[in-house]
Formats: sequence, structure tokens, C-alpha cells
Amino acid sequence: MEKLKIFFEERAFGVCSRLGEKLNFPIDSIRLFFIYASFVTMGSPVILYVSMAMTMKIRKFFRKKNNPVLFD
Repeated sequence: MEKLKIFFEERAFGVCSRLGEKLNFPIDSIRLFFIYASFVTMGSPVILYVSMAMTMKIRKFFRKKNNPVLFD
């Protein structure tokens, strides 16, 4: 079971861990919320999760682009 958890954590977008760090909230609770909410609402939190992941990727792209490295 631990290998399966590590497999998904390495390949996930990191949205739950990022939210947990920002809100100072347990990451496992956030993941469970997304899972349970997806079952109850027929998958609409998955759309929210993917949009948050895309936002994180776009922000990271622009940070790299706007951070010039200066050589002396």
C-alpha cells in the first residue's frame, strides 16, 4: 500500500500538498475531501483540481520566464 501511495504522490500535480502548505492544514484531509466530493457531486471537484493544477503550472512558467539570470 505504501508503494502505491508513493507512486501517486510522485506523479500527482501537487495541488493538495500546495494547499496544505498554504492553509496549514493536513494534506491527507484535503485529498480525502477531493475524493469524497468527487463521488458525491459526480466529479465536479476533478475539474476544480485540474484547473488549479494548470494555474500552478502557468504561474511556475511565468516565474521562470521573468527571472533572468545575471552573469558578471
